[in-house]
Amino acid sequence: MTKNHLKRVCSPRTWKIKRKASTFITRPMPGAHPLLMGMPLNLIVRDMLNLAHTTREVKKILQERNVLVDGIRRKNARLMVGLMDVVSFPDIKKQFRILFSRKGYLQPVEIDKEESNLKPSKIIGKRRYRGKYQISLDDGKNLLVDKNSYKRGDTVVLDIPKQQIKEHLPLERNMHIYLIGGKHIGDSGVVQDIQGEKIRYKSNKGDVYETLKEYAFVIGKDKPTIKMGS
Repeated sequence: MTKNHLKRVCSPRTWKIKRKASTFITRPMPGAHPLLMGMPLNLIVRDMLNLAHTTREVKKILQERNVLVDGIRRKNARLMVGLMDVVSFPDIKKQFRILFSRKGYLQPVEIDKEESNLKPSKIIGKRRYRGKYQISLDDGKNLLVDKNSYKRGDTVVLDIPKQQIKEHLPLERNMHIYLIGGKHIGDSGVVQDIQGEKIRYKSNKGDVYETLKEYAFVIGKDKPTIKMGS
């Protein structure tokens, strides 16, 4: 059975926190994202965005104000918020997307209002279902589609909170990708070649690297559909 507490020194390496500030830290509720790919909403509001000083203040903010995650109001401070999720604060007119830094830490990156309605999601599975195709996304969602053109590793750009597919981004040459694992985590660039389970891509700085196919997250065709972190 999952414990309700989590020691700071044992927290995921993707959390940029002070490991010895106190003994315990908020453990997120089990959710759509793995522990390495997400963090509790409490940590984002209090420690990363500095919108509160204590967990009690965070809970008060969540109860009294509109705090949206992917366009849906959330009140649970332990809610798991993960990669590519959008956290919005309508009262202060600010929106943030959760991305990886170049050092492998999850971080909120401020985005504009228009972009906050878009969420790229990676396809991690597909199966036939009642004459249609069910695609499984990296954030736990399952969508039914008519076409068989969607493949594992591709990305769909969703209109949130409606969860409607606005764009299909296949994993192929000349596509813009974002790295979500490996030693180049947080980097982005353009696919040069795909051979088996490996990808060669040209980073935005002009260097060519090789990485595993599973680390590639497609984010655009001619240009990225989302704002990237620094």
